Amino acid sequence: MPQAILLDDVETLGAKGDVVVVSKGYMRNFLTPRGLAREASDVAIAEARRRAEEEDRARREAESRSDEYAALLSKTVLTIARQAGDDGRLYGSVTNADIATAIMDARGIKVDKRKIRLDEAIKAVGTHMVEVEIAGGHKASVKTMVVAES
Repeated sequence: MPQAILLDDVETLGAKGDVVVVSKGYMRNFLTPRGLAREASDVAIAEARRRAEEEDRARREAESRSDEYAALLSKTVLTIARQAGDDGRLYGSVTNADIATAIMDARGIKVDKRKIRLDEAIKAVGTHMVEVEIAGGHKASVKTMVVAES
């Protein structure tokens, strides 16, 4: 039976980068045509291990940086200007994407807008605390001041 290196997670076999033993027919008819695996040779196995080590190192570096980013974002005060009426209600709203853009502009930290916890879009002028989830499970509360444009 041939060995295969998984190029993607396969539910019944394993995770990406795993070396598994499969039948020839399964390899030829299912895994290879779908781009889920390639035949394992000594060189390919060594390459897969090297790639896995690099990914692991990159993940550890991202986690170590996330501590720094969380501390920096906790000290950050964002100011977002929007058009508002006399009663302080915004004509539009401030969304997760707006906050992600403001963080990128203010600190140069790229945050996925889906990792910004906002129960609903901000629709009023004022100060709001926004929860931001950073890689590695770290969280930071970012003070966001929404002001009326003049």
